[in-house]
Amino acid sequence: MNERIIFMGTPRLASVVLERLHDSGFRIVACFTQPDKPVGRKMQLTPPPVKVTAETLGIPVFQPNRMRDESVLIDIGKLHPDMIVTAAYGKILPPSILGIPAFGCLNVHGSLLPQYRGAAPIQWAILNGESETGVTVMLMDEGIDNGPMLRSASIPIGPEESAPELTERLAELGADLIVRTIPEYIRGEISPIPQNDEFATFAPLITKEQGLIDWNDPANKIHNQIRGLAEWPGAYSEFKGKRVKIYRSSLPNDPDSITEAFRETGAELRPGTVVCARKDVLAVMCGDIPLLLRCIQPESCKRLEACECAHNFAPSDHFGGEK
Repeated sequence: MNERIIFMGTPRLASVVLERLHDSGFRIVACFTQPDKPVGRKMQLTPPPVKVTAETLGIPVFQPNRMRDESVLIDIGKLHPDMIVTAAYGKILPPSILGIPAFGCLNVHGSLLPQYRGAAPIQWAILNGESETGVTVMLMDEGIDNGPMLRSASIPIGPEESAPELTERLAELGADLIVRTIPEYIRGEISPIPQNDEFATFAPLITKEQGLIDWNDPANKIHNQIRGLAEWPGAYSEFKGKRVKIYRSSLPNDPDSITEAFRETGAELRPGTVVCARKDVLAVMCGDIPLLLRCIQPESCKRLEACECAHNFAPSDHFGGEK
């Protein structure tokens, strides 16, 4: 296709979409992404994944701080785009930009709209225990993810699938969907469908505080918290005065067998208590049943599988960090 497309995106999901568009023969004339940011303990200035991908593909990169700056409007105007495609850009496009391309602005959104409009649809789908999610390609307007829809596709969410794992699958799904949607839309073969606002739900930005585990919560809720926040900020708790991050967990098939030996000791079975610590089993009591911790990271330590660290815990040890 010869239409001039500007791509806008930032994280890994967006870089997968960008690469697929390029490899499928679409004419990407420029890429807009977030500015480089300090990352890690050493706060090393790091480019976003989309910038790395664009530079590898030889696509010019723009990294404005504010989309409402007059200079951004001028830069986009000079590029004469027929269409703008966005995917997890992280910035809102003002009306002055939305009105430039003849074919409008298309967004690849990581949910089945109108569910989970907002900045963190993948994380919130897992946090809420959804069994299905998907990708929607929509026409952008001045609202947040509430424009008319062009195409959508769904996939199941695995019971132990984490946000990073789900993001990878949604990135591939979104890349496939946008590559099919753009030609159909330009040829006039798609009729945009308005969203039903009555069924809208929202996915606001994740905060660091959401990572704190309350062991009084049901095990399934904590399991979803661990899966949904695995990339950032990581679910965490206190143990003997130090923070422990928990990156992977699972629900036991037979909860009673996990707590049987502990009950025989007569000790109090309260939330946060280690009820089993042997071989590859590290189980902590929640508000209803125990949860199996599969991968943890003690403070100032590397990530450890349960089989590597269960021996460092003992029944009746207690995880704190209750809300």
